[in-house]
Parts: sequence; C-alpha cells; structure tokens
Amino acid sequence: MWKKWQVNTKRWSCERALMGGLDSWCNIGTETDIRCLIVSRTWKVLAEDEVLWYRLCQQEGYLLDKSISDHSCWKLALKNCRARERTLKTNWKNRIGAVSQLQYELGKILCDVHSCDGVVIAGYTSGEVRLWDTRTWDYTAPILEPMHGPGDAGPQPRVSFVRINSSLAVAAYEDGTVSVWNLMFGREPIHRYQHNQRIQALALASEGATVVTASGFEVKVESPNDRGFWQTTATFEIQKLVNFLNLVPDVTGSPVTVAAAEDIVYLLKAEDPGKILHSVYGQPVTCLDVSAHEAAFGVKTFGWLLNEPNQILLYNLETSQCLKKMGNSIGDFTCVNLQNSPPNMLVTGNKDRRVRVFDLRKSESLCSLYAHQLGVSAVQMDDWKIVSGGEEGLVCVWDQRMGTKLWEMHARHPVRHVWFNSHSLITANIPDEKTPRGTSITDDDLTAHRKHRGIIYAYEFSVDQLAVESILPICRSSYDEVTGYNYNIGLAVPYDNI
Repeated sequence: MWKKWQVNTKRWSCERALMGGLDSWCNIGTETDIRCLIVSRTWKVLAEDEVLWYRLCQQEGYLLDKSISDHSCWKLALKNCRARERTLKTNWKNRIGAVSQLQYELGKILCDVHSCDGVVIAGYTSGEVRLWDTRTWDYTAPILEPMHGPGDAGPQPRVSFVRINSSLAVAAYEDGTVSVWNLMFGREPIHRYQHNQRIQALALASEGATVVTASGFEVKVESPNDRGFWQTTATFEIQKLVNFLNLVPDVTGSPVTVAAAEDIVYLLKAEDPGKILHSVYGQPVTCLDVSAHEAAFGVKTFGWLLNEPNQILLYNLETSQCLKKMGNSIGDFTCVNLQNSPPNMLVTGNKDRRVRVFDLRKSESLCSLYAHQLGVSAVQMDDWKIVSGGEEGLVCVWDQRMGTKLWEMHARHPVRHVWFNSHSLITANIPDEKTPRGTSITDDDLTAHRKHRGIIYAYEFSVDQLAVESILPICRSSYDEVTGYNYNIGLAVPYDNI
C-alpha cells in the first residue's frame, strides 16, 4: 500500500513538472524531459509513460477524438500538434497558403452564401444552387436540382436565402418556395413546401433537421417525424414582419426559435408560442445572434434622445432577463457574433466603421478597431484573431491582442459572409444589385459580366498541403476536360476553347 502511494505521488510530481514546462515549451522532450530524467530512474520511467503524455495531449485540446491505442508515441504526437499549431498561426499572420475563387458563371448574380465545416453553398439569380467542398481542391461542385411542381413552367425564380449544416442544405426562392436537400442522398430535394408570400428570413439548425422560415406575419417550423416524413411541427403568428431568425442550438425536445421583428424580439416555443423576449417601441433590432443559453442583438435607439446611444443587449433565454447592456455608439450595430466566439466573449460590427470585442462580464469593450470605411458587414473571432468584412469589399484579419491589422483583401462588392476555422477561411462578396444594367447584352448570353457577379474566396493555411495543391485549380486543369462556357466570344488559336 505504501509503495502504491509512493508511485502515485511520483507520477503526480512528474506530471506537475511536465505541465509546468509546457507553457514555455518550444522543443518537447528536451529541457523539461531532461529535468525529469535526471531525478531518478523511477522519474525516467514516468516521464516516458504513454498514459501521462496522452493526458497532457488531451488537456492541451489536441486529438480529443482519439484513444490511447491510436498512437504509439504520444509525446511525439503532442510535439507535432504544437508545431502544427505554431506553423498555422504563422501562416495566418503572413498570409501563407492557397486561395481559390469559387465561381459559377452560368448562375449569373450571386444572391446568398453560407458554409459549414468547409462546405459552401451558394444561390444565384438564375435559380440554381451550387455546392463546393473546399476541403478537397479538385472536388467537382454539384448543382442541386429543384423539385418541379405541376405549374413550374418557365424560368426558375431567383434564390433569396441558402443555409447548410453537416447533413442538410436549404434554399428559399423569391416565389416563397423552400427546398431541402440531404447531402448524402444526391441532388434531388427530399422536401419542398410553399409560402404564399415572399420569404423574409430562413434558419437551419446547426445540428439535426429543423428548418424555420418567416413569410409575412407567419413563422413556420418544418422537421421530419420519427419515421422520416417531413411535416410542419409548429406555426406562429406574430405582429410584425421578421428581419432576423435564429434557431437556438443544443436544445432537447421541440426546437426553440428567436425571431426579431422590427422592434420586438420573440422567443418562439411550441409550449409558449407568443412569448416576447424584448420590446421597446421605436427601437428596431439591427442584428441578432444566439448561443445555447443567450441571445445578443443590437438595438437602434430614439434619434432625438442623444444621451441614449445604440447598444448590444444580452438576454438569458431560460429566464428571459436582460443580463447586460454593452456598447456606447452613435452608429447602428450591423452584425454580431456570439455563437462562434470564445466563452464569455462577443464581437460586433458597426456602421461607425469599428469592430468591437466585448467581455460578457463587463459593459465596456475590450478593444475597438477602426476597420472599414463604409461600415462593417460581417465579423468572426477566435482566441487570438478577428476577421471582419466591410461594405466597401475589404476583408481584414486582425491580431486581437495587439489591435493591429495583419493583412487585407479587396473585392468589388460588400462582404456578406465570413467563416473560418483553424486552417481555412471562406468569404463571400455579394452584390446588392441583383438586376444591374448591362448584365445581358443579348438574349442568348447566359452569364453576367464579371464585375456584377460577386465572388467567393476560399483560403487554405494548412501546413499539410502539398506543393501541387497550392496551385489554383484552373492552372492545374488538363486539356482532356470538358470545355466550359465561352462567354459568346470567338477566341483565336491556340485557345479555341475555355
């Protein structure tokens, strides 16, 4: 018994010594490891214990889905993970990696873009919906086919909204039609339903199969039953037109929806259909985001009350109480990101051209960055960086701690979508004008001019990328591939076909 306690005490001391050196560790297996090895032979055995290194790797947040038998040397695995993280951070800061343009010329004007774990969905004025998987550069993007009804003769209505999660893709069209596809079951939609009026907002659950749409004064919730047949699970009648719509993630039981309709924020549940979370007459909601337990939204205050600035309000969804009022800005808050931010953090964009980071335990902003000349339109952050998009078309990457701009990229149209993870970044510049003058010179021209289309960029900063993969796909295409659209231009040799 005494020997067992002595071994456990030595294991604990060795682990403490290793953990104490991890913060300043640059080369695992040298300084800290040597300090443990020279203590005694017992400490040498413990310093090479795979269970200890496996626990250290898990505590650092690496390889959480792996078991101890998946690696023969967990010390080397931890060293490689930390080296990869440092290299990725360096690549982000210095813009080292590959960039690809995701374009579909026959779709004409880009209408909406959404992404999930590197898979991008885009809707166009031609009515077509297209997918890209940016995790594979040579992936051929499929076109999701609409479900044609008996009276669908004629041109396809243009796409209003698109959403995607790990298993489903959803598109809402101008005529009030909503189509749902299963990403595993081909290009044909698995469900289709219709609103009588134009759809103002669309939301898709981050996990699972729940779709919520708002049209007129009606909010409809669609989801499959236990046998897999889709049905309308709830319908809510509200007083005003919906501007923003979000599904609360990680909810057990019936779905919970947060809807912002002008100056009222609703918490829509099946058991409590008309619950109002927030309502102040004449103070419209300008942006909205939700997490599992909280909702954050920007409110525009009365114009004649100069002593009451625009603010971000944070509400608890369980108690329906206002937890915090943040910000003190003359401009309107145009975007807020709560769900993808680190714990107790929130990032916002404003018409006053600034990006602000808030600690939810305080009222004042931690940092305020002068970001974009025409206002901020999209924003996301993690523990060390911020990515913001502006109305002028700039995408900026910031070092949060230093408050400095690392780099920027520009395109013609406003940035409406920004998403990133540890190794990739996806941005979308979407035109405000969907029917610009001069988009079609002749009736048989199937595309719009490049300057009117909008564009999607996919950046890859992964260190595992091969040298050949850093070349753009168009530069790697072979002469054996099927020719594309020639833009009604008679090209001279040697490039008769595009």
